[in-house]
Amino acid sequence: MLKLHYIILGCLALTVACKSKEAPGVTSNEKSSAPKGPSFEAIVASKAALTNNIEVPGTVMAGETTNIQSEISGKVVAINFREGSTVTKGAVLIKLFDEDLQAQLKKLEVQLKIGRETEKRQQELLEINGTSRQEFDNAVLNTANILADIELLKVNISRTAIRAPFSGKIGLRNISLGAYITPATIITHLSEVNALKVEFSVPEKYTGLVAVGNNLDLTLNGNPKQYRARIFAVQNSISTDSRNLVARAQIMNADQQIVPGAFANVQLALSKAQEVIMIPTQAVIPTTRHKQVIVLEDGKAVFKNINTGVRDSARVEVTDGLRTGDTVVTSGLLSIKAGQDLKVKVVNK
Repeated sequence: MLKLHYIILGCLALTVACKSKEAPGVTSNEKSSAPKGPSFEAIVASKAALTNNIEVPGTVMAGETTNIQSEISGKVVAINFREGSTVTKGAVLIKLFDEDLQAQLKKLEVQLKIGRETEKRQQELLEINGTSRQEFDNAVLNTANILADIELLKVNISRTAIRAPFSGKIGLRNISLGAYITPATIITHLSEVNALKVEFSVPEKYTGLVAVGNNLDLTLNGNPKQYRARIFAVQNSISTDSRNLVARAQIMNADQQIVPGAFANVQLALSKAQEVIMIPTQAVIPTTRHKQVIVLEDGKAVFKNINTGVRDSARVEVTDGLRTGDTVVTSGLLSIKAGQDLKVKVVNK
């Protein structure tokens, strides 16, 4: 009787062990039909609205800018501006010592008065044949020479007053009162800040699309505001060093928060929005001659050559080689071979 009891317990243990090897609710046929191998991610190619934009670095420039320098050497006797202030065109910024020139001018004015009186007397004498024609001509020539010397001296005196060539904002001054300056001395810097512009370079492939009158947007580091600008000039040739085309745009809504020389992120719209096929950049396989993607057809991997267009930060436009609805593999590309059976997980729907 005890022997029969052990036999029954052994049979029960064997039955439990066999059932534990099978997952509940899964048949052997279901297990054999489950796909084997790793799972790859994929997207379904579809059209999306694309605004053909490019982003390039740029530099903010003043509308006009120049170093303020003297045309002559001299001692500074007056400084008529404050650093960082705004000045108008023609305002006297610096006055140099000119008393010696003023004294010369007074001397020449006296000589001119005497010369004209001499010329008048010579003319009266000539009319009564009291002098020769040569004496009269010499008097006329002397008066003309004095007049020319006076005009030249007045020009030199005007050079002692250094004026603003245009209205703008003064920078930091590099001289002090009483300093002796020469034409090589940079007194200060003047910039026209009310009319700012931005200079940027466009890659060669976009040169046919950049034209005078096109609008663009730009942002500055540390400034949340977006500014609008309009292209007013394009370089007449492509740089042989960078293969870029340089263009300049006028900032339409400039304010005092923009400083010339600042870095600008230029966003240029090259064409109107259109419906195109966009895929993730990591789905493209570069080869020696072509660019390829892996497409799932009938459960197998098929390599297709494609042509690409514009890019953004994460996607690239496919201009040829793909159709709407194609399943494009986006992960594990280097481990896939042509014709391989694939199990994919579509990550966009």
